[in-house]
Amino acid sequence: MKIKWFLILAPTLLSLALIQSYFWVPSYESQTKGNPERVHKFIEASIGDAKILNPVLHSDSASGRIVDMVFEGLLDHDENLNLRGILAKEWTITEKAYLIVNTEAHFPDGTPITANTMLSRIKAAIENGSLGALKALVEDITLLPKEQRIEEQAIPGKDDKPVSIQVKLHIPERIQFSLRRVDQHFFEQLEPIIGSDYQKKAPLDKWIEILDAEQAEQRDALRPQFAQWLPLFEHQPIILFHLRKGVRFHDGHEFDAGDVKFTYEALMNPKNLSPRASDFEPIKTVEIVDRYTVRVVYKRLFSPAINAWSMGILPKHLLNEAALQAEMNQRGLSAKAQANFGMRESQFNRHPIGVGPFRFVEWQSDEFVHLVRNDDYWEGPPQYKEYYYRVIPDAITQEVEFRTGAIDTYSPQPHQVARYKKDDTYQSFSSLSFAYTYIGYNHRRPLFTDKRVRRALGLAINVKEIIQYILYGEGEQITGPYPKNTQWYDHTIAPLSYNPKEAQRILKELGWEKNADGWLEKEGKIFEFNLITNNGNLQRKAIMTIAQNSWHKLGIKCNTQVFEWAVFLKDFVNTAEFDALILGWSMGIDPDLFQIWHSSQSGPVQLNFVGYNNPEADKLIVHIRREYDFNVQRKLTHQLHRILAEDQPYTFLYAPLSNLVLDKKIVMIEPDGSYSKIKRTKSGSVFYYFKQWRKLEFTPEF
Repeated sequence: MKIKWFLILAPTLLSLALIQSYFWVPSYESQTKGNPERVHKFIEASIGDAKILNPVLHSDSASGRIVDMVFEGLLDHDENLNLRGILAKEWTITEKAYLIVNTEAHFPDGTPITANTMLSRIKAAIENGSLGALKALVEDITLLPKEQRIEEQAIPGKDDKPVSIQVKLHIPERIQFSLRRVDQHFFEQLEPIIGSDYQKKAPLDKWIEILDAEQAEQRDALRPQFAQWLPLFEHQPIILFHLRKGVRFHDGHEFDAGDVKFTYEALMNPKNLSPRASDFEPIKTVEIVDRYTVRVVYKRLFSPAINAWSMGILPKHLLNEAALQAEMNQRGLSAKAQANFGMRESQFNRHPIGVGPFRFVEWQSDEFVHLVRNDDYWEGPPQYKEYYYRVIPDAITQEVEFRTGAIDTYSPQPHQVARYKKDDTYQSFSSLSFAYTYIGYNHRRPLFTDKRVRRALGLAINVKEIIQYILYGEGEQITGPYPKNTQWYDHTIAPLSYNPKEAQRILKELGWEKNADGWLEKEGKIFEFNLITNNGNLQRKAIMTIAQNSWHKLGIKCNTQVFEWAVFLKDFVNTAEFDALILGWSMGIDPDLFQIWHSSQSGPVQLNFVGYNNPEADKLIVHIRREYDFNVQRKLTHQLHRILAEDQPYTFLYAPLSNLVLDKKIVMIEPDGSYSKIKRTKSGSVFYYFKQWRKLEFTPEF
């Protein structure tokens, strides 16, 4: 009986305690009376702690929030989503294009091809204008001599793991074109001179020598890759960055080109397991022109290239080999520990030093991260002196602390949005977010390999009811992976309907029949799996219950578990040790989805943790990365969207409305010292202007 009464009274007592706390926790006004410095501190809350405070290594939103305060990239997007210089004050994008002279081919008029003949014909055609706009595009043309080069190439090995082999390239003469801008259609415009089938007649067998004797025996199997190893038509986009002078890391060391090159090398070091490596893999070289100039040469077309450089830059002097060795010595690590030591193991990840508007001070795990204003920030110091990122897993506690002034911002639950919009004490912001929520299925599990099963699972869930009753209408149903408010989203694709009868029919067709206990069974195995999500997100927990009940009605045995954010990421997501999960993505404006959906990105700590693998989708993803024409990109993204909607690797649920509440005392300080209302960018973001925010001691009249 004691246990029974405890279970009845405990929730009531807890609720009373929380309500009472609203009255005894000091209000904002009383806090500032005893602590006038409170107005100079911005305190934000999150359900989960950060994991690793390194822009190259982090893969969670909690870490990303801090990283964005401490570090900065070469570029960023302004309030209108246009690129603007940060650590790079200016940049230019040009291209070197290379055409191999194939002397075994003929010109369209039958004349044998030689290097000098081809060079003279192309020059003449460009000069007389017969090749259209190439006269304005081509800055210089040069004939390069023959050369030999030994390179490492990756080929599929056992279990599809890449194996490195050495090949010797006997490169014929080439014509180098210096272009004023990147033009993915450049070689097509040369067809009147070289012919439309020029590439098909290349004697690649003569030009490529496999040095490994064992691999040479498999030459026939490797031949399809020859065109990639030695392309007749080669695009090399080039970004030339001119860096800001006088920018210093928080320890006083000046930022320069060496830090940019080091950051790239850290990204590509396989020991570091960077989740962002795919964004930088297309780079051929990063060259230091001088201390404040960096040239980045790409080995192929890669349209997201420029956006990738918004990632934070690391301090070379604190993380290079000498610095890591000094840290190992100082920590007294064993020889075995030193052999496995890398950037991921460095204490830097808990004590970061960047060039951003805030400097790191302290990190108390599962409690808070404390930053202070960088008074030497290149763009001028922020208005706030201090920034705290507090870990408050419980949403109710977050709201209580917000309403008493203990934290300065709150993301209201959907059922709270209307109330806050009517409350004159606060300023509310709402917009369709670039995020979406989904149920992801681990395609490595036999249960989920068939897309018809995944479709059936999606058909059993009433997304409209989720939006109506869990989100209180604060969201929109989605059909695919792109933000709904971008041109990449295909609005012609119909949402997956709620149709449990059709779901039942599909599963029966696949051989799943109910047993005596009411569970679906096939070949002696019950349709059973675990669905997991993270603690602290009430919507995801509610969706979990709805999904579980919906699937139970079909006879599917779904077990559910909730884990703390750090455990959820480390033990399940990063290792892909799960059956199904409920999660969300916060997307950007670039159409590149390589990291999340390409089959090569499904390893440990990578972002395609569901293990999605579709060769057609892979080709589209790569094509989108190489396409510089927005209109063509739009068509390609719509095709990819349609494939993913058909395959249902996720059950795509909804894009939530992004709601944020601030005290009205928080304003923007204008350059002339006056203040104004907080404003949003074109994408709906308010934090873009955070460096201009300040909290007043009174509520302003606007």
